[in-house]
Amino acid sequence: MRVPDAKIALSTASVYPESTATAFEVASRLGYDGVEVMVWTDPVSQDLEALRRLSDYHQVPVLAVHAPCLLITQRVWSTDPWVKLQRARAAAEKLGASTVVVHPPFRWQRQYARDFVTGIWRMAHETDVRFAVENMYPWRYRDREMLAYAPEWDVTKDDYRHFTIDLSHTATARTDALAMASRMGDRLGHVHLADGRGSAKDEHLVPGRGTQPCAELLEHLARTGFDGHVVIEVNTRRAMSAAEREADLAEALAFTRLHLASAARVP
Repeated sequence: MRVPDAKIALSTASVYPESTATAFEVASRLGYDGVEVMVWTDPVSQDLEALRRLSDYHQVPVLAVHAPCLLITQRVWSTDPWVKLQRARAAAEKLGASTVVVHPPFRWQRQYARDFVTGIWRMAHETDVRFAVENMYPWRYRDREMLAYAPEWDVTKDDYRHFTIDLSHTATARTDALAMASRMGDRLGHVHLADGRGSAKDEHLVPGRGTQPCAELLEHLARTGFDGHVVIEVNTRRAMSAAEREADLAEALAFTRLHLASAARVP
């Protein structure tokens, strides 16, 4: 067996509704290699000094920063989306993270959407931090579908230096995750590992509990020498206790370690 260099991180979103501080504690206790900080309404997620203290105290590095580009974070770190990305880059540089995760713009952010591809390239040239643009999905309600993201929810249709693939999003989009990873090729720099069953809702199930090829993708990463980060980004809001939440996150970590190593056989 040969275990690839990819580190496995816990997204701080995976402990919601618990706090960012709780995510560092859980990541340390379960043996994750680091965390991805989801910058959102929790004040600690926006405070670089607080994040540095948590990282030092728990001996858990910040490997990635997820820029505040969700609907609920439209006013976090400014209402200007470029300022948000500049602050995310500065946070990554100060915390020692190698990656900023960013979503494509909402369609109603027209100027931002028009300049997004060239703007991301411009910012990528200004830093060693990777701006890894994440695949999204159409919004669906009953038999209606709305294209909420621009230029595209399928980010492989545009030219970016680095990509993030999210397997809960491929489930919601009802698209082939392995084919998307193949299109991303060596520009695939970051993975959000979760599962889904193709619901219109973005499910973020524990890997192995849905229909997505989570194991196959991990084995593909191992075979191709992937050196980015694999981030467990799952929904544990329905956990009945802290112990149940930790059991889910321990299962996700074990699944990921197993399949990252299982394909890396040396003849």
